[in-house]
Formats: sequence, structure tokens, C-alpha cells
Amino acid sequence: MIEHIFVFVFLFISILIYFKIADKYNIIDKPNHRSAHSQITLRGGGIIFPIAFIIFSLFNFNESVHEYWSFGLGLLAICFISFLDDIRTLSNRIRLSIHFISVVLLLYFTDTFSLMPFWAWPIFFIMIIGTLNAYNFMDGINGMTGIYSLITLVSFLYINKEIVSFAEDDFIIYPILASLVFLFFNFRKKAKCFAGDVGSMGIGFWVIGLITLLIMKTQDYKYILLLSTYGMEVVLTIIERILLKENIFEAHRRHLYQLFANEKKVSHLLISTTYAVVQLIVNVFLIYSKLPVAAVVLIIFIPIGGIYLTLKYSLKKKYSL
Repeated sequence: MIEHIFVFVFLFISILIYFKIADKYNIIDKPNHRSAHSQITLRGGGIIFPIAFIIFSLFNFNESVHEYWSFGLGLLAICFISFLDDIRTLSNRIRLSIHFISVVLLLYFTDTFSLMPFWAWPIFFIMIIGTLNAYNFMDGINGMTGIYSLITLVSFLYINKEIVSFAEDDFIIYPILASLVFLFFNFRKKAKCFAGDVGSMGIGFWVIGLITLLIMKTQDYKYILLLSTYGMEVVLTIIERILLKENIFEAHRRHLYQLFANEKKVSHLLISTTYAVVQLIVNVFLIYSKLPVAAVVLIIFIPIGGIYLTLKYSLKKKYSL
């Protein structure tokens, strides 16, 4: 407990130091046509997540050298390239190359290459890349990335302690502490900072690492649903954009949370909290349900998907979108 208090304080001080650096070098987020905010805000507050891993490595040096080196390289690489992209736009070739290397390192770390047949490797690779992008797509309003990640990480910690041990507790607790520090500055009506790509990709990579470890340990794919709210939002939005013959790689404002924030002017904090609560309800049901995976998927996706589509249709009709 004393160690965790020290880490929390150190992370808090670290992000304050970063604010000074970001302010000096003008690392800011300027509102554009798809932004849900209207004020210039410091960008890159999500740098707290790779810092949290560095601290974890120092406190667990022997284990980090032998067990976490591949995860650490992957995390730091994807965070580094994402931070550079926050400062200046990089070419897709450079970003995708680093993403590919990081995902390969993540699959190595989680023993996916040895525990899964060869034909399953591309499936996991596509799922991880898709989830990373989902985390990036959903990082658009105050509090969303932080509180959603916090709910997911706390669920991991409960599963690890009460259901099945699949990782060291500290490997889950450290990103929880980083999320709490980040939320202190981001879960506000006027946020002090935004996560930036370094934050959304960094915490996304960490969460994906944990969920992959859990799946490899249990061989139970139902745990993918621990990210089902993000997954459903992104998949349905992509399908909608394909049907409208839009370029799915271009920036847009078609996510349900964007419609609520931009058109209906609902509080960012209320929207973020709602998404997190929905995921928490799903997680509780998922953890305690004894039903087959297919039944769990249907029970979760049919009602939530129906509500999602109804809300989106009514908003689009009202605002002629």
C-alpha cells in the first residue's frame, strides 16, 4: 500500500512537470471541425501511462528484464511514435510500421504464438489493431478514455484476485493509479489536458495486453466482451460509414457520443460516465454468468445494440445528419 501511495504521488508530480514542458513547447490541442471542445488545451497528458510502466519496471526490475521486456518495448515504441504524432503529423507508413512491431511484441509477451495455432495469429493481430484504433476513435471527449479504462482495469483486478490469477496485481494496479491521476486533470468540464494519441494508444495497448493474457490463461473468449461497449460503438459506426460510402479512415463526427456532445450539447462527463457504467454492468454480468459464450453475446449485444441504434437514429433524424 505504501508503495502504491508513493507511485501515485510520483505520477502526480510527473504529470505536473509534463504540463510545464507542454506549455513551454506549445504542445496543445487546437479545436477543429470534428472537435467536441472549443478551447485550446494541453495535449499528451496520457504520457502518464508509459511513465507508469517505467516505474513498474523499476520496482519489479528482475521480473521486467525476464518477463516484461517485450511488452515494455512494444508499449514504449507505440507511445513514442504516438507522442511524435501528437506533436507533428507522421506518415501512415511510419505509424503503421511501429504499430505492427508493437503488436508482434505484444503477441510474443502473451504467448499467443505458442498457445494458439498458426492460422489464429492473423485473427489476433487484426483484433488487436482494431481495438487499438477503437481506443483512439473513442478518445474524443473529457473523461471518456480515463473512466472507461478505469472500469475495465478494476474489472481485471477483481478477476485476477477472485476468479483466476493471470497477471501480477501490480501490473494491473499501476495503470489504475495512472488512470486516477489522469482523470484528476481530465474529468472536468474544462479539462486541464487531453490524453492525445500517446494516451489512448498507451492505455489501449496495456488493456489489450491484459485481456490477451486473460484469454490465453483461461482459453475463454468471452472476456473480449470486457471491451464490448467500445467495440459495438466503433463497429456499428464503421458499418454506417461504409453504407454511406464514406472514407472510414477520414475524421468524422458520427459516433453516438459525438452526436450527444456536439449536437445535443450533453455534458461530456455525463456521457463518459454513462459509457463506463454500461460497461461495468456488462462486466458484472460477464463475470458471474454461467451461460455459454454465444448466449452471453446475444444477451449483451441485442438490447444494447437496439438501444444504441434507436438513439442514433432519433438524433440523426432530429438534426438531419
